[in-house]
Amino acid sequence: MYITDDGIRLSAKLEFPDNHPDKCPLVIVIHGFTGHMEEPHIAGVSCAFNKLGAATLRVEMYGHGGSDGTFKDHTLHKWMSNTLTVIDFARKLDFVTDIYLCGHSQGGLLVMLAAAMKQDVIKAIIPISPAWMIPEGARNGELLGIPFDPKHVPDELTGWDEENRTLGGNYIRVAQTVYVEPAIDAFEGPVLIVCGDADETVPFKYGEIAAARYKNASLVRIEGDTHCFDNHLDQMTDAVSNWFGGMIQ
Repeated sequence: MYITDDGIRLSAKLEFPDNHPDKCPLVIVIHGFTGHMEEPHIAGVSCAFNKLGAATLRVEMYGHGGSDGTFKDHTLHKWMSNTLTVIDFARKLDFVTDIYLCGHSQGGLLVMLAAAMKQDVIKAIIPISPAWMIPEGARNGELLGIPFDPKHVPDELTGWDEENRTLGGNYIRVAQTVYVEPAIDAFEGPVLIVCGDADETVPFKYGEIAAARYKNASLVRIEGDTHCFDNHLDQMTDAVSNWFGGMIQ
């Protein structure tokens, strides 16, 4: 299925619990930078929500997976527009009781921003390995390990993944204008942050800082695990299940 945001088609997958209840919560699940909806950690956490009785809506953002747009041209502003559109789509689904947001890495950053903008309709959020330091890095001249001059932003950046994808300089320019701290301060609902302490992409300290700043947050540390939970995916999904199960009982 597709959800359209200002003419841009976003590839999406809506999945229900096995018993397919008439009414149930919905969790919107968003992948990260260079990611897609079928990655093991995205599919795995989505399955965990389904097993607990919640429907899930996995969505691929602009320039990723099967959605319109190119990776090179994506920005946080485009992803934010996508996320707000998806939330509005979810609000119109007649089976939905409550809406939750779950996002990995850059998707976690978007969840943190969107929750503040839509806090009247978002019940709780689950940022997983949230890359909320991206805007700070953009202002300081570093994007996920790639250095640059923040006052003379290059037209293109490459070099952070095996595919050697190219990212346009406007991504940096947009990111430099984004401040996550006010969004953290604004959201008063429950928050679960799950991070691996061997994450080289988003150091564990960023999970600690965010959890301490939120008004109502829990932080789960997955020992020895990576950004995408390559070593202990079951521990990540168990942490989410334990917390979310308590939320919906």
